Amino acid sequence: MLILDVQGVSFAYNCRPILSGVHFSVNSGEILAILGPNGVGKTSLLKCINAIHRPGAGIISVDGRDILQMQPGEIAREISYVAQQSETTCLTVFDAILMGRKPYIRWKVSDKDLKIVDAAIKRLHLEDLTMRYINQLSGGELQKVAIARALVQEPLLLLLDEPTSALDLKNQYEILSFLRRVVEEHNLAAVMTMHDLNTAMRFAHKFLFLKEGGIYAHGKIDEISSEMIGEVYGLPVDIHRFSGFPIVVPHDFHMAAGF
Repeated sequence: MLILDVQGVSFAYNCRPILSGVHFSVNSGEILAILGPNGVGKTSLLKCINAIHRPGAGIISVDGRDILQMQPGEIAREISYVAQQSETTCLTVFDAILMGRKPYIRWKVSDKDLKIVDAAIKRLHLEDLTMRYINQLSGGELQKVAIARALVQEPLLLLLDEPTSALDLKNQYEILSFLRRVVEEHNLAAVMTMHDLNTAMRFAHKFLFLKEGGIYAHGKIDEISSEMIGEVYGLPVDIHRFSGFPIVVPHDFHMAAGF
């Protein structure tokens, strides 16, 4: 089932073009990795999808509805957004995750809300942190809380901006394995910006390379080639397979640069 449809989206910031003619789609059960160098518009694209930025042109639809025609509360029930940096207030971890239920809470917190929050805490192994204040957490712990809060929104679409940037190797693997399982089992869609190509190629189903504000290439993850990576990042690479997974290996930088 089609969850996200992006057609001809362009965006400019202070009259400076950031994105131009971007188009792609994501179905239920799929994770799309948005890839590319710094400054090509990856985060801006996520913010357009979430209606934080208003595109200058194009249409973004979630479950067949134009997001620019939706109210903020409606968007919050369809889309969860995990930013690179989460706010650090004096909420406890439990209360911070419970905030993800805000689109559904009317008069008071229900037993269902509490059960959903408790389940997310257990699935992300946050039990020992529930009464800690989030401004006392490490960057990795804070990122896991932000992901838990996004999941308790029960969205159709998850947007994650560099979701593993503050996580150590073990937590990167656990979080992305968990996200992939949730997406596939619950027929959600997810869009993630990432810098780590090896991680993206292991956990995403589809990819989209941005270059100079437009789409350079997109498709299934196993269609990524060393030539694509070299053109997008300006660095020649090889792709090898180890234990069944693709691994990107850059050429010696000095040799590639002619030094």
